[in-house]
Amino acid sequence: MEHIVIIGNGISGVTAARHIRKMSDKRITIVSAETDYFFSRTALMYVYMGHMKFEHTQPYENWFWKKNKIELKKGFVSKVNHEANRIIFSDGEILNYDKLIIAVGSKPNKFGWPGQDLDGVMGMYHKQDLENLEKFAPNNEVCKRAVVVGGGLIGIELVEMLHSRNIPVTFLVREESFWNAVLPAGESGMINRHINNHHIDLRLGVNLKEIIADENGQAKAVVVQETGEVIDCNVVGLTPGVSPNVDFLKDSGIELGRGVKVNRFLETNISNIYAIGDCAEQHEAIGNRRPIEAVWYTGRMMGETIAQTICGNKTEYKPGHWFNSAKFMDIEYQTYGWVFGQPKEYEQQFHWIHQDDTKCITVSYHKDTNEFLGINTFGIRMRHEVFDRWLTEKRDVDFVMEHLPEANFDPEFYKTHEAEILSAYKKSQLQTA
Repeated sequence: MEHIVIIGNGISGVTAARHIRKMSDKRITIVSAETDYFFSRTALMYVYMGHMKFEHTQPYENWFWKKNKIELKKGFVSKVNHEANRIIFSDGEILNYDKLIIAVGSKPNKFGWPGQDLDGVMGMYHKQDLENLEKFAPNNEVCKRAVVVGGGLIGIELVEMLHSRNIPVTFLVREESFWNAVLPAGESGMINRHINNHHIDLRLGVNLKEIIADENGQAKAVVVQETGEVIDCNVVGLTPGVSPNVDFLKDSGIELGRGVKVNRFLETNISNIYAIGDCAEQHEAIGNRRPIEAVWYTGRMMGETIAQTICGNKTEYKPGHWFNSAKFMDIEYQTYGWVFGQPKEYEQQFHWIHQDDTKCITVSYHKDTNEFLGINTFGIRMRHEVFDRWLTEKRDVDFVMEHLPEANFDPEFYKTHEAEILSAYKKSQLQTA
């Protein structure tokens, strides 16, 4: 019986296993060093915030794996020997495979800061990070202040988590405005104000120089690179992005870039080895997407795609139109298509912001053809399938603006704002005409 070994029990690896099982009776083993069972990484923050228990983050009951004949192996893989078709664990144990799927995800970036490995310093990626946070920041008696370094989506989540327990937070962001590599200026500015309104000490345009230890080897302060200021704290959250977790593959003969290099079929340079999820790097980026996408839903789609190929129906990975969603404190964010932080030369953007400063939209379109290219929405829920269809149909921006109510998830919102958005858009058209 063909043996499929999957390294990694995140969304990509587990989706691949489930779909291979639906279509075949192959032997499947999922290997993980992090937890016994698959859990939803994006839900970790809600455990700390008291909205759910850790077991609620596990989408499947513990009996699910045995019932579906998916073997779970806990262990740390230190090496892949592709010539012998085997993986070697850190304790020397060996597991043979016929086909290998690498789905090891990401690891948080560390940039060699002095003190980055002290007690009380953590990322917010692994279950172990959650346990560390509970230990060092259970309340504002034990943790008088926390410092979070790095202004991406994980950074703002960690800030919100600490804030939920009334722990004062200083947020060090290297960029001049929050997440401005991704968000246009109007949106980024609104989020800066929103963070400040929650009494978070947001510091823009600054870097971490070092983390200072107390006599017990625990973090007691950070030093700001630009000013030399010392900020006393008991916890330091390092969230300056993630990178593929591929160090153990360095001498494996599997081609690596930043991640594991794959073609459109998610195949590596070794015929029976594949890579999916955060650790997979496309040789050629797909459209405007990045070669590596550390996004939950693309990981799931890659798992479904590779299962088809493993089961004899060779399938190309086609992620479709870009979309994503997130939350900045209590403002929900959705994006469909492409709206660039720095508009491309062909791109025109229309921006509308509500007077309460917690809702806005930015619509992107081609300045020559008027083709609708994408939309960002904050504080307004939109329907994914509607924008997906309009992007496929290459609708023009006037059509999209006139038909926005069809895409809206909250009809009552539109009773108050639809006319205002449309009239602001028409006014902007007159000005650019």
